Amino acid sequence: MADGVTEILNRTDRDIAHAAALLAAGGLVAFGTETVYGLGADATNAKAVAAIFEAKGRPHFNPLICHYENEDAVFAHVEASAVARRLADTFWPGPLTLVLPRRITCPVALLAGAGLETLAVRVPAHPVAQRLIAALGRPIAAPSANRSGGVSPTSVTHVMAGLGGRIAAVIESGPCRVGVESTVLDLSGPAPFLLRPGGVSLESLEAAIGPVGRGVIPGQAEQARTLRSPGLLVSHYAPTLPLRMNATAVADDEALLAFGPPLAEAGLVFQLSADGNLNEAAARLFEGLHWLDAQASADGLRKIAAMAVPAHGLGLAINDRLSRAAAPRA
Repeated sequence: MADGVTEILNRTDRDIAHAAALLAAGGLVAFGTETVYGLGADATNAKAVAAIFEAKGRPHFNPLICHYENEDAVFAHVEASAVARRLADTFWPGPLTLVLPRRITCPVALLAGAGLETLAVRVPAHPVAQRLIAALGRPIAAPSANRSGGVSPTSVTHVMAGLGGRIAAVIESGPCRVGVESTVLDLSGPAPFLLRPGGVSLESLEAAIGPVGRGVIPGQAEQARTLRSPGLLVSHYAPTLPLRMNATAVADDEALLAFGPPLAEAGLVFQLSADGNLNEAAARLFEGLHWLDAQASADGLRKIAAMAVPAHGLGLAINDRLSRAAAPRA
């Protein structure tokens, strides 16, 4: 933004129309989805898409997800296999992103897909996102609305802390029901392959389409600058303070991210779920990392310890985010 001012908009028809007009003019608008807040640009406007990378400080080899109004709009831009259509029918609108080959006629800016022959696409379930896409009449490219590598935002406060003054507007969209980013499934190869666990569990995917491959090595893809999906950078979703996983004890200089009964030594605690509910824990994960990062620093603590979370259902996504948050910083 030239004037350094970010408007905070509401969910009224008038504000949604204003946000769509800002997008149509090449501006950046943050908005809520069922996963996290996204930083949106008109996906067909290469200059606007480039502005996303600039605002976030995001590497240009890291693709964006393009958000569509419905599956017919998606499959007008990418090639739809039978598996893709089955997944779309089952999980859209919802927190599932599919990586599919672009059609020759696809108008989405090449930069949105990092210049690859594929595009990451989904249909979001949040009503604000749906209304904004419909009002624009074009797909919206939207990574998480935060500075690159930081903790993803689940509130307007989080967005403004990282991007205030750098974007045109943010829409107060209410809660992000899922709280972690979408699952990303690559369907561009010979068999489905899980690139990023997220809001749709691996178990649910396999119940719908059978076995799904997994085991991508982010470090190798990052070194080669060949990421096919967002969320594959080794160090990502990271608070300012160092984080360690699977804590069974808490040091004097550590705050605690708890799952279930807190560890006895803990002083400053953020509880993901007292009764071990993975859906609740996922919805509260990024809020907890934001809060502990700020409060622990204010209290003179130097680190965050995270208790173990089971690696099934949404726990797979939670552990993926925590492992990247705990990775060595570049």
